[in-house]
Formats: sequence, structure tokens, C-alpha cells
Amino acid sequence: MTLPGTESTTAHEPAPGDHTRLATVLLIGVTAIWGSTFFLIKDLLVAIPTPDFLAVRFSIAAVVMLALFHRQTRALSGRDVRIGLALGALYGVAQVLQTTGLETTDASISGFITGTYVVLTPVLGALLLRDRVTPLMWAAVGLATLGLALLSLRGFSVGTGEAVTFASAVLYAAHIVALGRWSRVSAAVGLAAVQAFAIALITSMAAVPGGLTLPSGTGPWASVLYMALIAGAGALWAQTWAQAHLTATRAAIVMALEPVFAALFAVGFGGERLTGRMLLGGLLVVAAMYLVELRPQTSPPVGALHHDV
Repeated sequence: MTLPGTESTTAHEPAPGDHTRLATVLLIGVTAIWGSTFFLIKDLLVAIPTPDFLAVRFSIAAVVMLALFHRQTRALSGRDVRIGLALGALYGVAQVLQTTGLETTDASISGFITGTYVVLTPVLGALLLRDRVTPLMWAAVGLATLGLALLSLRGFSVGTGEAVTFASAVLYAAHIVALGRWSRVSAAVGLAAVQAFAIALITSMAAVPGGLTLPSGTGPWASVLYMALIAGAGALWAQTWAQAHLTATRAAIVMALEPVFAALFAVGFGGERLTGRMLLGGLLVVAAMYLVELRPQTSPPVGALHHDV
């Protein structure tokens, strides 16, 4: 068994539609994993400063990925390495800004503002890369945004924390747009490893001024390792490979499922109560994803990227 992105080209490759379906499934899995981390992070940040947590998490992810995928990383061209470093820098700065904003912003508000990358992604794609966004895509974006609002918002105020969080959403959207444009199947694994290195470098620089606090105890270390290896390294590889087959807007809409999974895990494991508002918000996000991903395809989607597989 081989990982997608590491296999050689054969006459028995799946059709492009099969790759698109697999990419969608992988992104859904990524959002489920990300959603599972919210209540773990909440407990960890009681004892570990946010920059330190990010630095430890992504440093472990980077070391593991570079060790496992050193061959694919060395095979990258100089251009691919530069692209990976730029993508990782975008993501790393977004992580730092988001967590900084969270210090003075309610978690629910932060979740909604961060989720506005669903809207920002097609806007940036249209403005910067002249991507064409169909009316159906805009309808899906609107549905997903409304669903996010129902899931997250309980009142709203604008301050420094909210502004910083919005800046992180812009960078997340830029990362999605750039990854969708420059990720190639043949380079996905190495590109993910280089991104992990850049993210670790950025987050470690943010942690340096206050010194580094490490987790203490088996439970906290188990949580950090899960978030480093599964929600960090694994998710970054899966997103990079998946976005070689999906347009940025479609990927952003699928990734809007993250707060839906976060709510499910909060209800199932965090003791929160399921409300009608949460249920409706989740259904709207799922409906948005259905519009662009699960509906029958009679022709290739407008703006779809074609890559060597």
C-alpha cells in the first residue's frame, strides 16, 4: 500500500473523478481531526502558553515528516522548496495571529471570524488569480457562512482581538488559494514536509521571547503527540495532496466542516448540549458541501486544475 502522491504512474490509475472523490474524503477526514482537537487544546493551554504549544506541536510534526519523507523532500526543485517555505510561512503566521487574537476574543467569535476564509478564499482567488467562481459556488459559500454564524455567533463586537483574528483568516484563505494553485500530486509529500518546517520555524520564533514550556505528564504529552502527528503532519500532507485535485473554493467549503465536527466532539466528549441552532448550522454547512462536492458531476467543474498524476 502506498500513500497518494508517492505512487508511480501506471495504466491502472483511477480516473480524475476518483481522485476528486478521494481528495474530498481526505479533506473531510482532515476537518474531523481538526474538530477533535478543540477540547484537547482547551485543556492544554491551561498549563502551556499558546506559542509554546504551537512550537512544540509543529516542531515534532516537522522532524517526523522530514525524517519519513526525506527522499521526496530532496527530490523537490528549488522552485518547489521556495513555494513550500512561502506556504508554510503563511500558515505559521496565521496560526500565531489566530492564537494571539484568541487571548482577547471569545472562542465562539474567534471560530466564526477564522471561518470567514470560506468567503475570503473565492474573493482572493478572483482578485489575485482571476479564478472564475460560478453562481453555484457563491451560493454554497453563502450557505456555509450562514451555517458558521449559527454554529458560532452569540453576539459580536469588534476590537483588537477580532481584527487580529480576521488577519489570520485572510492568511488562511491566501494559503488555500496558493496551495490550490501550486500543489502538484508528484510533489505533494515533499511540499507538505517543507511547509511543516517553515511552520515550526515561525511558531518557534514566536515562542522564544517568553522561553519554552514543555508539557508535563503522560496525558498532556499524548494530546500534543496526537495534534503533532495526526492533526499536524498527517493533516498537512492530506490537505496538500487533496488540493492538487480540488479548486481552492471547493476545498474551503469542505473545510468549513471543521466547526461542525468541533461541535459534535464538544457534545459527545465535552459535555455541551446539542441545540437546534447548532443542528441547523451544521446542516447548512453540509448542504453547502453537497452543492459543490457530492452532487452528480456531468462535466468537469469550472476552474478545476489538471495535474500530472
